[in-house]
Amino acid sequence: MLVAIAPPSIPVGKIKSFGPFGPKYQVGQALHPLEDGDWMIEVTIVDTGEKAEYRLTHLADDPEAH
Repeated sequence: MLVAIAPPSIPVGKIKSFGPFGPKYQVGQALHPLEDGDWMIEVTIVDTGEKAEYRLTHLADDPEAH
């Protein structure tokens, strides 16, 4: 039996940075759950427009960019 898993609350559209000094990225939609309970989130690198997948737990630790 397939069970739908609701994605967690995600700050879609928020601009954050990879750590305190890393590049800025814009938070996108939840992509899929991982086996360890985390989620992969789509992010877009602000400077390049490149899209990437990023763990929600890492995103939660990153600071908002100014």
